[in-house]
Amino acid sequence: MKQIKYIFILLQGLVFFTPCNGQVQSNLPTQNSGQMKLIKTQSKNVGDNVHCGLQDRKGNLWFATTADGVFRYDGKSFTHFTTKDGLNSNGIFAIYEDKKGNIWFGTDKGLCRYDGKTFTPIPVSTVNTDYIDHFTNKPTTTIFVNSILEDKNGIFWFGAENGVYCYDGKIFTRFLDNPNLANPTQFDPKLVLCMIEDKKGNIWFTTRAEGIYCFDGKTLFNYKPNNESWFRGLLDDKDGNIWIGRREKGVCRYDGKTFTNVLQNGSFDSCTVNEITQDTKGNIWFATEGVWRYDGKTFENISKKNDLRHDGTWFVLEDKSGNFWIGTRETGLYRYDGKTFTRFSE
Repeated sequence: MKQIKYIFILLQGLVFFTPCNGQVQSNLPTQNSGQMKLIKTQSKNVGDNVHCGLQDRKGNLWFATTADGVFRYDGKSFTHFTTKDGLNSNGIFAIYEDKKGNIWFGTDKGLCRYDGKTFTPIPVSTVNTDYIDHFTNKPTTTIFVNSILEDKNGIFWFGAENGVYCYDGKIFTRFLDNPNLANPTQFDPKLVLCMIEDKKGNIWFTTRAEGIYCFDGKTLFNYKPNNESWFRGLLDDKDGNIWIGRREKGVCRYDGKTFTNVLQNGSFDSCTVNEITQDTKGNIWFATEGVWRYDGKTFENISKKNDLRHDGTWFVLEDKSGNFWIGTRETGLYRYDGKTFTRFSE
């Protein structure tokens, strides 16, 4: 593991102000402030991103990237973990803390788990050897994991390119092999992106070509609101509504009976919503083309012209101090304190 320490010189005058909500702090303060940068070391591809993040029970912030492994931030400095430290891949697309405090990583080469000391690759023994990789169109025995969930019963769910897997702590099984599953229409979920468990215990997952699935513990249902097939972000809000991110069409909301398109009547309605989260005040945040916030009545674009080097955002995370962390393309990481955006990446 590589401890990154970086000396900063604050260049006066390089602060841009936006007309509405904030200002850009392009250069971070000196090292004495404890702010350090997330630095790319593995890839220079503009298309790579800070894909997802979490705050663990100890207060550490974790940021997973699609080419540079994972970074842990303790409030003062970043610690960088890559395959040299035991990760099974530097391409990470999901991160999750389980009930025991282990950190799980979903990668383009399967699963890896961190127990606080050691990274351990977790082989998924049920993978079919004749699986065709969606991206390369070639046979592979490796699953590409996009989402991870531990349900109320302690069962792990993994959403992958080639389907959904379950893990009881000892054995992996294909979700479709569950003998108690009622699947009269013979649905075969693939290209799974995001996954949540709602307050009623239903498991929801979005896909890139098959719409939205919901499993109520017995029966698997499939929905394609507006006859659309590509969905991503998922949220079960405080009122029990399910929010779903659409592709280039904003969001829709499910109240248990009906899917409703929630429209801004502006540019948001043509955005692809990658992630949806609700803050402690009840506002709903969307990671999309920029960062948007919805207070129940009005959509507001929080990130203005100069706030983010790249406005393609992948996640929004509220930390325990009320700050919001945002991951973007070009391996960008930002913190928003309600007024100012501060960049934490090179």
